[in-house]
Amino acid sequence: MGYDFNRHFSADLGVPFYFIRPSSSITVTSANGVGDPFLGVRLKVPNPIVNFDSVLTGFVPAGDSKKGLGTGRGTFDWTNHFDHSFSGLKPFADAGIANTIVSTQMFVRPYTTLGFNTHFQGGATYEIYRFFTLGASAYDILPAGPQTVFSRVAHGAAPQHGRVFEANQQTTGGADIARDNGFSTWLEASLGRVVDIEIGFTRSMHYDLNSISVMVGLNLKQLYGRRVQ
Repeated sequence: MGYDFNRHFSADLGVPFYFIRPSSSITVTSANGVGDPFLGVRLKVPNPIVNFDSVLTGFVPAGDSKKGLGTGRGTFDWTNHFDHSFSGLKPFADAGIANTIVSTQMFVRPYTTLGFNTHFQGGATYEIYRFFTLGASAYDILPAGPQTVFSRVAHGAAPQHGRVFEANQQTTGGADIARDNGFSTWLEASLGRVVDIEIGFTRSMHYDLNSISVMVGLNLKQLYGRRVQ
């Protein structure tokens, strides 16, 4: 849920719920539960040259770290976003710092981390039709210092391609255990102002891992406004 104080300042809060079902080919216990609740404050600065958006998010340690649903510590993420539209094309760039690696709409990671990192993303979206938008981006996560990885899918197998989250539920080590880079592509359909549907694909080059996501969003503010009218 979010609230706009004015055209520049807003806040968001939410609670993630996880329903994890392992493949029948591996012996992993299902992990259901609440993740770390979060509160984010956002600054928006529209500009004809480049739009700027800065979000500072704090996470409350409520998720079970033994299931990989949290880290057991308070964490934060500060991300800065820049974009500019050229007709239907909108290039963008993100840069931020954090002490955890945050999942995205397209890549709900099978783990969470505790440790400082800087993260970058760059890409573009293109409106290919009135209701359809195509997007692509590349990302890079650069951890620094000690890192701890909390897995949601550990099954005791020898880790492949640095995927320590497959071997142990909790792994502590250097920056390399949390490093990642890859790319995403997605197609978004906006059905009026109420419903958004997004289908995405993410490829982690570092972990040699593919992820497919389907997201359905409902804008309750727009739905409520229509009923009032």
